[in-house]
Amino acid sequence: MKKQDEFREKVMAIYKVLIVSCIMVFLIGVLGVIYMVSPNSFSFESNKPTTKMVSVDEEDDWDKIENGIHIRTGLKDAEGLMAVVNNCTNCHSAQLVMENRMNEERWIQTIRWMQETQNLWDLGKNEKIIVDYLVTNYPIINKGRRENLNEIEWYSLDE
Repeated sequence: MKKQDEFREKVMAIYKVLIVSCIMVFLIGVLGVIYMVSPNSFSFESNKPTTKMVSVDEEDDWDKIENGIHIRTGLKDAEGLMAVVNNCTNCHSAQLVMENRMNEERWIQTIRWMQETQNLWDLGKNEKIIVDYLVTNYPIINKGRRENLNEIEWYSLDE
């Protein structure tokens, strides 16, 4: 009988290991399903949104200007601002407008190009207002990367 008791103890030990293993596999499976359904359940960071959603109540702030800058676009507040916002930022970022500093002739050429190739509508009377705004507030900068070096004593390098 002693051999039978030893055998029974070994079988029970294997049985306990199998039960614990099955329970572990089941728990890991449940956790995996929960993670697939809602990955944020395992996040320890706050669930605050990273971007601010504009609600209907904040519509008054949509065209807010602070310190001479239109908050939504970053464009300077001046005569013609809303014409630029309404006609230019429908298709591209205001940043693109601010980066492209041109004179009146080049702005008109650019507008014609956009009308011919990019389906820009006829701006009508707004074209003059838009071009004047851009030329006045974002003029060409004729300054290079750095100013010329002046009053420098040059010396020759010995090889």
